[in-house]
Amino acid sequence: VQLQASGGGLVQVGGSLRLSCVASGRTSDNDEMGWFRRAPGKEREFVARINWSGSRTDYSHSVKGRFTIARDRAENTVQLQMSSLKPEDTAIYYCYAYMRVIYWGQGTLVTVSS
Repeated sequence: VQLQASGGGLVQVGGSLRLSCVASGRTSDNDEMGWFRRAPGKEREFVARINWSGSRTDYSHSVKGRFTIARDRAENTVQLQMSSLKPEDTAIYYCYAYMRVIYWGQGTLVTVSS
């Protein structure tokens, strides 16, 4: 299974970005997809996740109300719509897919400038 993340970039405070992640390969047991992030000098932290059907989503307290996760089952993609971005959202964002084991994407850098 391979995960390809995209959509990162430089954005000003209060702006928006949309991250995408495509899963390819043997994805028939795709139970859950989501995002983690690692800010400079900090530990990796959970951001958001969505179950296979899209009926359940979870968010970290720090992004709830500003980020929205969605998925396209047919395309095996997950998107993270990020709004009202803050400097503390600056991080490398990693998508993951849980299919009995966890697979990770390569990461995409989001930089929020003040």
